[in-house]
Amino acid sequence: MKVTVDVDCTPEEARRFLGLPDLSPVHEAYVEKMKAAVSDGPNPEMLSDMMKAWGPMSEAGLGMWRQMFDQLSGKTQS
Repeated sequence: MKVTVDVDCTPEEARRFLGLPDLSPVHEAYVEKMKAAVSDGPNPEMLSDMMKAWGPMSEAGLGMWRQMFDQLSGKTQS
């Protein structure tokens, strides 16, 4: 025997029915932050933070990225 139940509701109604929290303000803040990051353009510090978050890299690995971005931006190391 197979029983199928179709429920016609909005995502908001489903969220409330299941007792899940409303994360709309968190989502809006995240979207605004991402828009600002894209419009401001990436910088070496932001890319360094992304690399730290994405994988376990040693300080030597991060130094390589810093050196590459410094060369691209025209900075010289002293």
